[in-house]
Order: sequence, then C-alpha cells, then structure tokens
Amino acid sequence: MTVTLVLGGARSGKSGFAQKAAETAAGAGRPVLIATGQAFDDEMAERIARHRADRGESWITVEAPLELASAIAALPADAVAVVDCLTLWLSNQMLADQDVEAACAALVATVAACPARLWLVSNEVGLGIVPETPLGRRFRDEAGRLNQRLAATVDEVYFVAAGLPLRMKPQG
Repeated sequence: MTVTLVLGGARSGKSGFAQKAAETAAGAGRPVLIATGQAFDDEMAERIARHRADRGESWITVEAPLELASAIAALPADAVAVVDCLTLWLSNQMLADQDVEAACAALVATVAACPARLWLVSNEVGLGIVPETPLGRRFRDEAGRLNQRLAATVDEVYFVAAGLPLRMKPQG
C-alpha cells in the first residue's frame, strides 16, 4: 500500500486534505482516524468534538495519544487510515517524559512496514519564529527531525498551505 505524509501549518487544510483522500480511497468502506489529541481543557474538548462531528459516522476512530506505533501496527492490510496528528503525538510523548528518540524510531519502523493505505498528518513548525523556551525549541527540533525521517520513508509527501496541496515527493 501507500503511505503519505501531509505537512502544513496550523489551520492550513492538511487534515481536511488527508481525510478527503482517505474517504475517496475507502470507497464504500469505513476509513479509520487514529487520533492523538487529548482533551486537557475545554477548548481542546470542543475541538475534538467538532472534528468528530465533521467526520461523521462513517469513520472509525481509534484513540492513540501515546501508543501510535501499536495502533498503526494493528491496522489490517486492507485498511484506509489517517493519523491526526504526529505533532500532538510528539508533544504527548515529551510531556509524558517518554524516550522520544525510541518512540520516533519505533514509529518510523512501523510506518515503513505498514501494509495499510495511510495518511500521516503533521505540522511543519520550523517556519515560524524561534520558540522562546527550551521546551519549545526542543519540540520544534524533534518535530523537524521526525518529519524528515518520515519523509524519507514514505511514498508521497504533500505540503498544504491555504487549503492548497503541493506534491513534494511523488509516489514510486
């Protein structure tokens, strides 16, 4: 199958792009959304509820705020899935004081072996200002490294800005 990395900034349209592609690929089947967000506050709870409502009942949702590699590995070969999003997963890893390097290596290996049709959504956080705090700079650096490792592994890479996808790496 094909794995696609979809990069973009906040509110760029990357999730919508990945979800529409997955719905098309799934045809009459039910696509899977592997969600990494956690509702730590009311705003995030509202955002999660809005995203669920926007997807509708045709989607299967799997919650994987920390165990993303396991959730991907559990997908059947005929699955069509979207992971939304890698940067939330990465921040979950960091805030849970996990071994980020080991978690990222496991994720990259799992993605490389994934037989399902998969879209990975991730924020490109390196285009903005340099974060003020050490934690912010570490997150930016870890996200950039993860995105680079996955881009080298996957079949396709798109960058989405203003709702417009730009194909950066062709399939093949």
